[in-house]
Amino acid sequence: MYTRGYSHLRLTIISLLLLTVAPCVAVCAGQKPRLLVLTDIGGDPDDQQSLIRLMLYANEFEIEGLIATASGTPGELKEKITQPRLIREIVTAYGKVRNQLIQHAEGYPATESLLQRIKSGNPERGRKAIGEDHDTEGSRWIVSVVDRPDPRPVNITIWGGQTDLAQALWRVREDRGEKGLRQFTAKLRIYDIADQDKIADWILKEFPNLFYILSKSRPGQDRREAVFRGMYLQGDESLTSRDWIETHVRKNHGPLGALYPTRTWTAPNPHSTMKEGDTPSWFYFLPNSLSEAAHPEWGGWGGRFTIEENKNCRLWRDAEDRVDQEKNIRASVWRWRPAFQSDFQVRLDWRVAARSESNHAPFAVVNRDRTRSLLFVNVRPGKPVTLDASDSSDPDQNALTYRWWVYPEAGTSAGTGLEQIDLEDAFGPTTKVTLPAGKSGETVHLILEVRDDGKPSLTSYRRVVLERSD
Repeated sequence: MYTRGYSHLRLTIISLLLLTVAPCVAVCAGQKPRLLVLTDIGGDPDDQQSLIRLMLYANEFEIEGLIATASGTPGELKEKITQPRLIREIVTAYGKVRNQLIQHAEGYPATESLLQRIKSGNPERGRKAIGEDHDTEGSRWIVSVVDRPDPRPVNITIWGGQTDLAQALWRVREDRGEKGLRQFTAKLRIYDIADQDKIADWILKEFPNLFYILSKSRPGQDRREAVFRGMYLQGDESLTSRDWIETHVRKNHGPLGALYPTRTWTAPNPHSTMKEGDTPSWFYFLPNSLSEAAHPEWGGWGGRFTIEENKNCRLWRDAEDRVDQEKNIRASVWRWRPAFQSDFQVRLDWRVAARSESNHAPFAVVNRDRTRSLLFVNVRPGKPVTLDASDSSDPDQNALTYRWWVYPEAGTSAGTGLEQIDLEDAFGPTTKVTLPAGKSGETVHLILEVRDDGKPSLTSYRRVVLERSD
């Protein structure tokens, strides 16, 4: 559904400062993001939920590893175990529906290749389980994946504990020294859900230069005040209800949907059904033309983050968004829930319906740019710039509607007056935008949503970054 490959590098257009829109230059254009998952599967069943959803998006990633770390949260289970069998169960169910999925989208990997990438980590956790004699199948696999000659970053999502990742980092430093460690860590992008093994501070101190997103409540805050909890809290919670899950996921949607657990620990969510607290970690790396993995401050389905002063690494922490009259940390995920739940629903529908009877996402085009890259526009203050999405199309010939809107928290627009820019037509295929006077280099992020009228309605995106120039 999505074309992959983005980069934070911006084309500098000298001769056409006003009207030229330049695509983001990707080092590995057209290639899928590499993804490696560490999961504490076997405790709260929300890990099974997140993995089931991920299998439906397996065509969007190169899944490099599915590592079963110590099950559950510390002290949750009576015994210290890892449960890779639960991963195999879900991947096997994926194999039963793969033939249907590939009728709708290319790139779904062979089941056997995914099964070969399932590894077991350490049933112990924390600092005491890191060091000599603590290498595991999982930690060794992490090292081998990162060492593979490939220019793309390795995106590591931590759904449970970080111990096996920490062991991999320890082993590399032990064997290769500080220089070898720097070369190794330069390849990593890490998204950590909640610092479950409580060693994030130690990791950041011991292994400098990491790109590290930590989604976790701050000291003194309620533990539910975290970006990732926007997956199931606030917003339209009817989309997380038991009725929604039974109708669109579990019933008559094949063996993968049937495995989806229906009771998780989601208080204060009134439904206690869908949680998927780990899904935002891989949503963050999903190439849907909305977000850019190198820029956590820009936001997307996986949330938005702000950089925190840390002399050792690039540490990113949860940031607030304002949606209508609500402003909170969870909003940077729940604001997208209608779109990502519809997308989830339709991928499950693919299992039971022919291509001609299913919906597929529209294709958003801006100023004739047919890539899925983010777009950058240099704009002179007071000079209108036209943005034209009229070449957008729908593979099912559904009617399209358009919405252009400013994402004020992204980039440098918040507080500069740029978020107050006027759009000539916020709901048409073509709009004009004019930036007020101000400092050169300030940016405003404009989001285009192209939505079809299929069942369910699907949304595609293009992000346009407007930069004020002299």
